[in-house]
Amino acid sequence: MKNIISKREKEILENISLGLTVNEIAKSLYLSPHTIITYKRNLLRKLEAKNAACLVRIAFEKRLLQVA
Repeated sequence: MKNIISKREKEILENISLGLTVNEIAKSLYLSPHTIITYKRNLLRKLEAKNAACLVRIAFEKRLLQVA
């Protein structure tokens, strides 16, 4: 199966699933908050989610994320 999301998008998604804020994710990945917002927006569009909670649920359903 072709990858739906990029490696960086998966990294952002994993951080979102941990409950980190945009600023926390940006700081940990040495990116700007605006860049994180753009990644999050792209993830919402790609996975057809309305918000972060829905995004994480869909990611688990599609097995893009796994319980640690």
